[in-house]
Amino acid sequence: MNADWIGQLAPERAPAPPSWWPPAIGWWLVAALILVLLAASIAWVRFSRRGPRRRVQAAALAELERIRLLDATSQPRAIQRLMRRYALTVFGAATVASLNGEDWLRFVATHGGDAFAGTSGRQFLAAAYGQDAVRPEWIGAAEAFIRRARLERSAPARPRPARLRLGRPRRKAEVT
Repeated sequence: MNADWIGQLAPERAPAPPSWWPPAIGWWLVAALILVLLAASIAWVRFSRRGPRRRVQAAALAELERIRLLDATSQPRAIQRLMRRYALTVFGAATVASLNGEDWLRFVATHGGDAFAGTSGRQFLAAAYGQDAVRPEWIGAAEAFIRRARLERSAPARPRPARLRLGRPRRKAEVT
């Protein structure tokens, strides 16, 4: 064996420094998690505004289908009540509660119930309050009103329950 075996070894070489691209698997997972959270928050913001309105609209349309099965004398009154409740829910009591007669018909016609304008609307109100004039297009007109009425931004939100305050109660400043 040769005594100078250390000299026969290859010179030392350091490995190349790690490159910044492609990132390690952990960074890919963090980026994917951020994208998923961003997409979920956008979807939540976008669809949470429409959700309550769609539920109210679906319930009103289901009620209208039940009204179709009623006898002809009670249909106009039931349609009138349904439209009033729907308008109160969608537009708020401050906008709708004081409306009656021609003002109510004008409001309904403006917000999608075009068939309730004029003579047809007056006949509808008369039938809803006791006279026996029944017209089959009133259900279709009520459905058009329910489908076309848009939620106004001025409608009051439901009151939120009081928040519980945990922790030490605050003391009032003592007057000396």
